[in-house]
Amino acid sequence: MRTQKLISTTALAKHLNISKRELDIKFVKDKLIEKDADNKYVLTELGKKIGGSYKESKQYGRYIVWPESIASAPTIEKQAESRLTAKSLGTKFKLTANKINFILSELGWIKKEIKGWKVTSQGLKQGGIQDEDSKSGVPFARWPETIISNRTLLSSIQEVKGEVEVSTKKKVEFREKFKAEFRSTDGHFVRSKAEMLIDNWLYMAEIIHAYERKLPIEEDVYCDFYIPTGKVYIEYWGYENDSKYLHRKNEKIEIYKKYDFNLIELNDEDVQNLDDKLPRLLLKYGIQAY
Repeated sequence: MRTQKLISTTALAKHLNISKRELDIKFVKDKLIEKDADNKYVLTELGKKIGGSYKESKQYGRYIVWPESIASAPTIEKQAESRLTAKSLGTKFKLTANKINFILSELGWIKKEIKGWKVTSQGLKQGGIQDEDSKSGVPFARWPETIISNRTLLSSIQEVKGEVEVSTKKKVEFREKFKAEFRSTDGHFVRSKAEMLIDNWLYMAEIIHAYERKLPIEEDVYCDFYIPTGKVYIEYWGYENDSKYLHRKNEKIEIYKKYDFNLIELNDEDVQNLDDKLPRLLLKYGIQAY
């Protein structure tokens, strides 16, 4: 998956072959940054809108970073205005704007606000920028033209529209060779007694969940359980003495970290104490079990 690289003002100035001071002056003129009470540069609302954000460093403290693509933007205003909205994406894929926002939310690229939508850190990596309606002030996201060819987005749209590719069907058929023989209370067929206990617990707690859902990424990775509320993934690790299993476990954990997904990890001991363990872990992501 191609992500949007974020670089410092110094690195951006070098890329543009000008001094940092010249770039700072330009950004002040363009109203992207301004000086605060401590005479330090901070982002304006417009600066945040076109993708500016902050990073923390032990050596430099907090500093501003920008999407690398800003270097090739003709003007800041044009960069913002030329981006695609949910409405224009909906027109492209013959879906409503609400459906597009739902898909983008499921991917973790935006999150619902009291009114409107906020671009997440993952959304920024895809080139998303934050905007707001000039009249109502309701926030929404804009996206680069390249988003229409993003494989993860296309896969999610195909899934919503029922247009599953043959390759995807083959992957599903491959997983079905390994039978899920344990039937949980809500009708899910799972692959172990431990997973059945987890599934039953979620069902009894009235928490909507899915079993073995593919992560919304290009890598072919499936979670054990997915909870739409809070966008939480649950992994049960059951074969701690198997070297191949441990290797795959570590790979999956790194993928969860890479995409900054909300992950709850459970082992055999946790499964024996779900009433104590899961409510506390779920509450971290705003999900109340009882």
